[in-house]
Amino acid sequence: MQAFIPQPKRIPLLLKIGIWFSERVTGKIMLPARILAWYPKAAIGSGVMEALVAHEDGAMDKRMLKLIRMTASIAAACPFCIDMNSHEHRVYGITDEEAASLRGDVERVKTFSEREKLAIAYTRLISSTPLKFHPEIVDKVKAAFTEREFVILASTAAQVNYWARLIQALGIPPAEFGE
Repeated sequence: MQAFIPQPKRIPLLLKIGIWFSERVTGKIMLPARILAWYPKAAIGSGVMEALVAHEDGAMDKRMLKLIRMTASIAAACPFCIDMNSHEHRVYGITDEEAASLRGDVERVKTFSEREKLAIAYTRLISSTPLKFHPEIVDKVKAAFTEREFVILASTAAQVNYWARLIQALGIPPAEFGE
């Protein structure tokens, strides 16, 4: 399976450096970055956003952020995103049962904390169309998360949604991160 359009034959040097770095980190050919080279401003903007996304910040630990990324990927139904963001979920302390439950009912899994359940529920709202934020869940999330954590939660989910829409619009297939 191929993307809707090929990568350009010539990629500007600055973008080549960024692509090399992302491919070195992931160990995969990063077709999204390569195709974005058709429009360098989009490539640079996307790269900056990706470089500045939260990886861990206080109670918003790697497990929490991985759950948010996995949930947003599943909600957006993006095969590339699901593949990439679910990869090595066990390394982040997420069990196979927990990972599978993100596709359905997380309430049946007793190992999720209340904060994790709220983050998953809020991520699903952020990733739904049309956007509709129920006051009762917003109030619960505000009570369980600091303002900083609230922004990290929302921006992490939104960042995955950005990539999901872009990757699907370009027809980019999964990179086979899967275990």
